[in-house]
Amino acid sequence: MAEATKRYAVVTGANKGIGLETVRQLASNGFTVVLTARDEKRGLEAAEKLKEPGLSGQVVFHQLDVANPATVASLADFIKTQFGKLDILLLGTGMDTQDTSPSMLLFFDKERFIFNAGEYESQLGSHPIASDSIVSHLSDI
Repeated sequence: MAEATKRYAVVTGANKGIGLETVRQLASNGFTVVLTARDEKRGLEAAEKLKEPGLSGQVVFHQLDVANPATVASLADFIKTQFGKLDILLLGTGMDTQDTSPSMLLFFDKERFIFNAGEYESQLGSHPIASDSIVSHLSDI
């Protein structure tokens, strides 16, 4: 079960780019971060890169394809079992291969916020079933 002072985050599509840097920043600030990626090999390689600057205890990898309900359920079970809570859920990175803008859906202590990057706010709408599935599985942890 999670300690009251520990903070936990999940970042989707985090094997490169803004997702990877987001994981790095959260881990550097004391969060335990679940780095997710569709491709297991790329995700494990990204998590390994973050061990070098001393973040090995702060970053774990879990495979996630946001369009696959089985991997979403597996991630939710992993979070519940390993941590017992989730403080931040960042969605959007890796969700729309046509647009790499940094729009993300954030959960802070179960409050829902949109990080609006102007015209890119609709990026999450590019995969509404996937984002709804992740939110429904993880928002009650």
